[in-house]
Amino acid sequence: MSTKRSAEPSPESIARSDRRRLAAEEGARALADVEKQGVEVRKNMARLREAREAKEAADEALRLTLPAPTLKKRSRKPPR
Repeated sequence: MSTKRSAEPSPESIARSDRRRLAAEEGARALADVEKQGVEVRKNMARLREAREAKEAADEALRLTLPAPTLKKRSRKPPR
């Protein structure tokens, strides 16, 4: 029961190798897309962080320039 391997690949093995090659290419493309999206998300987060910090600094500077609000005393309700 010895089987000889033919020098020519079978159509099934050609199809299998094509599927594997396509899957590897798709996987590489998907990983590149994910990495690209990650970079874009981190850039956007940094931009938003800078905008938030600038707004907080401006709000703090405005708060320091305005006079402190005076608290009003609560009036007591007259007894019935």
